[in-house]
Amino acid sequence: SSFRCVVDIEDTKQLVSARVEDNRIVCSETAYSYRTEMGSIEASVTVMWNGDTFIDRANVTVYKCHLLGSHNGRADCSLCLTLSSAYECGFCGNQCSYSKSCQEPVSKVCPPPRIDWMHPLSGPMDGGTLVTIEGSNLGTDLDEIRDKITIGGQPCVPLNYSVSVRVTCRTSPVSPGNSPPLLADVVVGNRAGYTAAKDKFRYEVPEIISSHPNIGPHSGGTRIYITGTNLNIGSNLEIYLDYFPCIVDKMLVSSTQISCRTTASKATSYVVRNLILKIDNTTLTLARPFRYVPDPTILRIYPLKSYLAGGRTVTIIGTNLDAIQQPRLAVFNSEGNVVNESACEVSSGSQMVCPSPPVSPQLVDMLNREQLDASSLVASYNINEVTDDIRLRVGFIMDAVNSVKELATNFPTVHSDLGYVPDPKFFAFDEGLKLYKGESLVIEGENLRLASTESEVNVTIGTKWCNLTSLAATQLVCLPPELQPDGTDEIGRRTPSALPLVVVKVGSNLRYEIGYLQYEVVKSTELPPIAIVVITVSSLALILFVLISLAIMRHKSSQAEREYKRIQMQMDTLENSVRSECKQAFAELQTDMTDLTNDLVSMGIPTLDHRTYVMKVFFPGLSDHPLYQCTRIRTNGAYNIYELAMAQFEQLLNNKAFLLSFINSLENSKTFSIRDRVNVASLLMIILMERMEYATDVLRTLLFQLVDKSVSSKHPQLMLRRTESVVEKMLTNWLALSMYDYVREQAGSQLFLLFSAIKRQVEKGPIDTVTYDARYSLSEERLLREHYSDYEQIIIQVFQENENEKILCRVNDCDSISQVKAKLLDALYKNTPFSLRPSIHDVDLEWRHGRGGHLILQDEDLTTKSEHGWQRINSLRHYGVKSWALMSLVMRQSSDSYMSCSTRNSLSPMIIKSSHPFITSDLDTDRYWHLIKPNDDSIDTKDALLHKAIPEIFLTRLLSTKGTVQKFVDDFFHTILSANETLPAAVKWVFDLLDAAANKHQITDPEVLHAWKSNCLPLRFWVNFIKNPDFILDVNKTPTIDSSLSVIAQTLMDSCSTSEHRLGKDSPSNKLLFAKDIPNYKVMVSKFYADVSHMPAVTDQELSAVMQCLSLTHTGEFDIICALKELFVYSVKYNTEIMDSLQRDPLTQQSVQKFANLINYKF
Repeated sequence: SSFRCVVDIEDTKQLVSARVEDNRIVCSETAYSYRTEMGSIEASVTVMWNGDTFIDRANVTVYKCHLLGSHNGRADCSLCLTLSSAYECGFCGNQCSYSKSCQEPVSKVCPPPRIDWMHPLSGPMDGGTLVTIEGSNLGTDLDEIRDKITIGGQPCVPLNYSVSVRVTCRTSPVSPGNSPPLLADVVVGNRAGYTAAKDKFRYEVPEIISSHPNIGPHSGGTRIYITGTNLNIGSNLEIYLDYFPCIVDKMLVSSTQISCRTTASKATSYVVRNLILKIDNTTLTLARPFRYVPDPTILRIYPLKSYLAGGRTVTIIGTNLDAIQQPRLAVFNSEGNVVNESACEVSSGSQMVCPSPPVSPQLVDMLNREQLDASSLVASYNINEVTDDIRLRVGFIMDAVNSVKELATNFPTVHSDLGYVPDPKFFAFDEGLKLYKGESLVIEGENLRLASTESEVNVTIGTKWCNLTSLAATQLVCLPPELQPDGTDEIGRRTPSALPLVVVKVGSNLRYEIGYLQYEVVKSTELPPIAIVVITVSSLALILFVLISLAIMRHKSSQAEREYKRIQMQMDTLENSVRSECKQAFAELQTDMTDLTNDLVSMGIPTLDHRTYVMKVFFPGLSDHPLYQCTRIRTNGAYNIYELAMAQFEQLLNNKAFLLSFINSLENSKTFSIRDRVNVASLLMIILMERMEYATDVLRTLLFQLVDKSVSSKHPQLMLRRTESVVEKMLTNWLALSMYDYVREQAGSQLFLLFSAIKRQVEKGPIDTVTYDARYSLSEERLLREHYSDYEQIIIQVFQENENEKILCRVNDCDSISQVKAKLLDALYKNTPFSLRPSIHDVDLEWRHGRGGHLILQDEDLTTKSEHGWQRINSLRHYGVKSWALMSLVMRQSSDSYMSCSTRNSLSPMIIKSSHPFITSDLDTDRYWHLIKPNDDSIDTKDALLHKAIPEIFLTRLLSTKGTVQKFVDDFFHTILSANETLPAAVKWVFDLLDAAANKHQITDPEVLHAWKSNCLPLRFWVNFIKNPDFILDVNKTPTIDSSLSVIAQTLMDSCSTSEHRLGKDSPSNKLLFAKDIPNYKVMVSKFYADVSHMPAVTDQELSAVMQCLSLTHTGEFDIICALKELFVYSVKYNTEIMDSLQRDPLTQQSVQKFANLINYKF
């Protein structure tokens, strides 16, 4: 025959002979094969005649029986028997084969089922769980197995079925008599028999324990975490808040925790009555778990300028901000796409802070090019040469609240464009090294003030701070520490040159290494013979001089008592001379304070929340501590590898023997600095805040160890005087936690009244806004040295648009405009927390004067007087403002018209001693003066004047201020030195511990025990709060007020001393001021210690109850994992010392291997 068949399988052609039968062409039988592991594939057959004539083409199916009759690589009898008869497949030899090729009989009945897998393996007792079973020989049709599936003897009703390989059925309820958990057999049968699965199905009873958070916006999107038991059983999970669905996140489901995202509520404010959790046929409820509150609103964002690198702290004022768990600040491009975002930290319902997100220079370059005309583009265009900021739209990502994304649309009055400026440049030292000769350290740069203030720039030399004194556009000036710091970087890592590294940090994202700083040291040289002769003669002369001086001193010693009495009489005379003035000033102050006290009754004192309080006390001055960046609650139930390691580390720390060995080994290391001790102590207390009972036990042991060490020294009374060990800082932190309620509710009000009295008295007179010197002060360092009396008190009428009545405010006509704004804000907001007020940078002072219209008053404008390069800051007198003038504070619309001296590059010859000015105005201090214009030599002689005897006229002003605030000092001291029923049990416990330690070591000197108690509480705790009232109060502590508070703190320190303080003509002014009062205060201190010792002892049970209550209060306040990670750094750094200590201690042998595994863990 001339016919041929061309069979095309997988692009492989096979030629087969063909023959004609009747009217058909039949291709000869041939074995065909294909490589693909599929049961069947399509092939084509083409009929040709005489090799080149096309007759016809047909598609055919090529198949493999052993693949068609198998599942998951296993032969399946039921699948084979249910194949179409056209395949002619049969089950023989334990596999599906072409029937005509079978060597054994073809089976007509399949074996019993085989169960390979089933899911889920657990469900509720009420049934309703959809259980999927996979395997083989699960019947040739549904009818074969319909009544042959049981779980725990109860029928499981089939719902979905795939022939032989899969079936899904719904479980039936379990009889009430069975108690969970119940393990049940899963049985599947077919015509050949029954098979039980190897795995058991477990019936459980789920339970809800709690849920958090309990508040969220009405637009929804809040992630709610539900804790309980057996929450991951069953096949279907649904959550509702009343009738509002809560969308379950299937990726975050575990046995003890599940989470869901809320949907929007119909009402803006709605209290959910029940959380409803449905697991298959089981329904659980939790009463009053959540409430919807109105969506957050944004009222104000500041500052609105940032460097490209971001990291600048941006403060947001609004409402209901605490309804969002994880708010994020985002910047958008012109197309509305998110450029970048950053996580925010919510401080309260009305305030949160966010670091500005970084923006790539390439994006800014593109935006600049879009804004420039094409003809003006040049090849050398550089982002760093652009002086105008690029403004990007700001929005917030807050759950499902969309209104805060489009601020311009939904909050049109809020300025919401964030201006980005080029990053600052700091120029490194020549050849990377600078020789420091004792003067201020000057660092050159560019763009230093475009988006930063002094408080946002930190300079470190090694691990020590360089006190920033000036920040100009191109220059930074700071004062290094007196002694050369260790040769490290800012976090304590050793440098290759063994010299301290100078590092500048701007915000949280910018870090610059300037170079190494080497302090100049006088080198020893070999002296010539003539020099040796001169030195010898000089030494003999010096010895003769010393002998003569000793004789004179002996002669004068008899006059010391007479000198003391003379000075005491002089102080009495001076105090009497200002007595009438003090009485009048006190009467005026008392009137103001009475109004303040009345406000306290209704509004309370402006205290900080507990978390902020803890951070300020534990980590003073560290606003960028890593704990600030950590969230308070976990975002999901699963731990990553690092967190699991930290959990193991926490278990080790919860072993007292390990913890004591850990602390002791760190302290024995020579490289473990004072700063490290403070940080470790604070991190430990953060970690143990939720286990205060255990923390107290550890503290007790460490204190006894410290006592043992101190009594063997020459001066045991110095124990607890300075923070030289971990336990000393732990004691401070422990007292801070134990006394928070007492400080806030008892001592806090007296501290606030004392602070307010000093503030009002100081601000009653003139204050130089440049030097911070004041007419009224307790400190001679902040006293106006000139007899400045050319001023007049005037009364300002303050009118605000949203207020119905005018407020009267007393100011001085010599006050700068910034000072007036601060006083007006004080009058308007009274006891409002300082962090919730507008700042003086946010408002302008508007003078409304008759036909003259409205005039904006500024510290500097076109009318500012200038003479010989010195410009005088504008005051009310400069503008001619008189009493009863009508003023208003208006929100500042633009800073373009506000002239700032900070743009000038001239350096002031004045060295400002504090980095925190009285009024942080827009002014720089370069060549400006306010009240007293400096003379040519006044700057150089200012420090010398401070050490000279203070003139009598200035002393009377100090005495006048002291006499006016005396009552408030007395009241505060009386409060903190009173042993009554409100005194925390922690004080009694610590004092009794010190008494027991003294008895144990047979210490008979009462001054030693007195010193221990003074160092423990008044000096270590109360002095800290007097100097830093902003640790507990939400107030603004200015340098002027700070200096007066330091005098009061020093007075308390002197009152706790048992030695006599003899006054001389060169005695410091603060000693002279309170000389008559200190003996009375000393009696109060001694009586306080005696009264506490007579109080009933605190039993272990009472202390345990107090500590357990504190532990519950602290639950969830800090991210413990974050603190553990910070502490673990020390474990790695000192792992050798710790391991040696653990191996030597028989009590810690079980911890050796655990610690070794942890240190060697590959994260």
